[in-house]
Amino acid sequence: MLRHVIALLAGGLFGAGLLVSGMTDTTKVQGWLDIFGNWDPTLAFVMGGAMIPMAVAWMVRRGRSTSLTGAALPPPPSTRLDRQLIVGSVMFGMGWGLAGLCPGPAIAALSFGGANLYIFVAAMIVGMLGAPVVRTHLDRAVPAE
Repeated sequence: MLRHVIALLAGGLFGAGLLVSGMTDTTKVQGWLDIFGNWDPTLAFVMGGAMIPMAVAWMVRRGRSTSLTGAALPPPPSTRLDRQLIVGSVMFGMGWGLAGLCPGPAIAALSFGGANLYIFVAAMIVGMLGAPVVRTHLDRAVPAE
């Protein structure tokens, strides 16, 4: 039960942070990406504000195998640059640039985003479900090194 309460509080804090920072505003995100036009550099502070606590969390996590609630912690992410990471990053970036949203802010904005947001989230879910199928086909066609 404590895990669920902590998850609810963390999710609420994350969603509130997305709203306050403007990450649910597609024009703000697209302004960050428009480096040759009307560039809005304020998103750099949002990114920095996210990276600092995450770096602290990874330092605190070092040497621990369980969380404070006793749940097993996942292993640290791989630092290897492989095809999966590169293709996934490019596709994520393309979607972010075209829509102006990434998955977290899209879900946070569902209550006020309108029909276009529902279409984006539906497409995102289809992409998430379809990615393993596409990956399997790609691995069969061109095995990873």
